[in-house]
Amino acid sequence: MRDQGGGLRVTIRDVANAVGVSTATVSKVLNATGRVSEETRKAVLDAAKRLDFRPNAMARALQSSRSSSVGLLTDDTYGRFSLPLMAGVTEGLIAHGMSVFLCTIDGPPELGATHLDALLQKRVDGLIISGRRVDRLPDIDLSGVPVPIVYALSQGPEHGVTLAPDEKQGARLAVTHLIEIGRRRIAHVTGPERFRVVRERAASWRETLAAHGLASDMAVLNGDWSQRWGHTAVAELFDGRPEAEWPDAVFCGNDQIGHGLVDALRERGIAVPGQVAVIGFDNWHVLAEDSRPPLSSIDMNLPALGREVGLTLMRMIAGEHQAEGTTRLPCTLVRRASTIGPVG
Repeated sequence: MRDQGGGLRVTIRDVANAVGVSTATVSKVLNATGRVSEETRKAVLDAAKRLDFRPNAMARALQSSRSSSVGLLTDDTYGRFSLPLMAGVTEGLIAHGMSVFLCTIDGPPELGATHLDALLQKRVDGLIISGRRVDRLPDIDLSGVPVPIVYALSQGPEHGVTLAPDEKQGARLAVTHLIEIGRRRIAHVTGPERFRVVRERAASWRETLAAHGLASDMAVLNGDWSQRWGHTAVAELFDGRPEAEWPDAVFCGNDQIGHGLVDALRERGIAVPGQVAVIGFDNWHVLAEDSRPPLSSIDMNLPALGREVGLTLMRMIAGEHQAEGTTRLPCTLVRRASTIGPVG
């Protein structure tokens, strides 16, 4: 980052590296909070002076925060999405001396209310609300909450600030990759149609095929988010069709479906990716890398999303206005052997 004079701005991390301490320790010294030895305090202040460290306006505003902490409330009990998101949130905030309290609210409404009350009693400076679905607001009453709120992987209110992965862009990446490796009959096997992400990805599948002059005579196959459904879907795709009409690629709505689908193809003696290339969505490493062959997938970059969520909330705490509505962050393609063959 450059300062107003055009030079590179010295960051709190630079000061921490110069002294050999954590950014949290530097923040404690600069904000006169927490316990730090006199020797460390002097070393930090000397380094800050030597490096001409000047906190930006955001950091100065945060110095007056009540607790240097934020709360993350989620109904994602399994942590499939909330844990990588929180890792990114923590990374984005730790350099500014902010800590994060994680509370799960998957249960009766009273549970969410209890956790919310506890966080407000701790005088958190802001809240992050996260969920398992981007088309559903977690069951918690946030009316009258006196601190800024950012929504992530969850439906936010009309005038709220929400960050989410760009589902349509991610689906476009998947289908474009299949087209670029020479596939032309690309099927789509996905989750329940009631999910907005399912409808968005399916729309992007159709649009991307059409943009490349391709059409699919196969309907979107909807099932549940499971390996069992991926396994079952193979029968619907291949049984009763002459081999010339088989799909030569399948775009799966998540990695669980993709994993099950690859298993069923292998059992039938259909080569992946030789005869049929398969790509999933989510880049859930435990499934994608355990698949035989390993599954190409679309990564929603949840840690990066979390970092941006944390920094957005920090700017709101500092009094900076943030655009209302949903901001979508790009997904990335992770190539593995299920579309490009053995690697190495």
